[in-house]
Formats: sequence, C-alpha cells, structure tokens
Amino acid sequence: MALDVAGIIEQLKGASILELNDLVKSIEEEFGVTAAAPVAAAGGAGGGDGAAKDSFDVELTEAGQEKVKVIKAVREITGQGLKESKGLVDGAPSIVKEGATEEEANKIKEQLEEVGATVTLK
Repeated sequence: MALDVAGIIEQLKGASILELNDLVKSIEEEFGVTAAAPVAAAGGAGGGDGAAKDSFDVELTEAGQEKVKVIKAVREITGQGLKESKGLVDGAPSIVKEGATEEEANKIKEQLEEVGATVTLK
C-alpha cells in the first residue's frame, strides 16, 4: 500500500485548526506516540558528553528601550555603583553575572527581560 503523500499534504492544507488538532490526537491515541518535540535532544546537542551544564554566564545582549530601568536592575543584581552599571549596560553585549546556577541565571534573565532588556544565557 503506497501513500499518496502529495494528496495528504493537499488535504492538510485545506483543513481547519480544529480538524488538524483532532487528527494529531487520533494519531497519538492510535499509535501510542506524542507530537511533542523531545526537549532533551535540543539541550544535549552541544555538550558531547551528555552532562548537564551547572554554571551559566548571564549576558546582557541589548538594553532595549528602557535603558534607565535596565541600569537600575543591573545595579540591584550586581551590587555595583551607578557608573559601573551604566558602563556595563552601555557596553552591551556584556556579562552581568558569571558562573551563576541555572536557577539564579534564569531569575536574573527574568528580571532584566521584565524591564525590556535582551538577555542570553551561556
């Protein structure tokens, strides 16, 4: 039994979101699979040895529109003075915190993103 792939694609293009959702659920139930992307595969691609990374560097990639708020947030996070914090924000991309735990890095990232900054964890 050969599949008519082109025909199936054409039918899918014409289907509504609800119909596609029902199709996915039916396939999951029938074959005992899930349509969710595997999370572990994306995280382990760069490691090589499979060990989880335990320290992160938080990099301020871009200050965004609310630069003053970002400077205040950086001061709070780093404990530095106004001049040092402003220099760090003006010099973006720059490292805000080195060797942070995953939880701490995510918290810092959230704080900076709340005030409009763009942050990268490395």
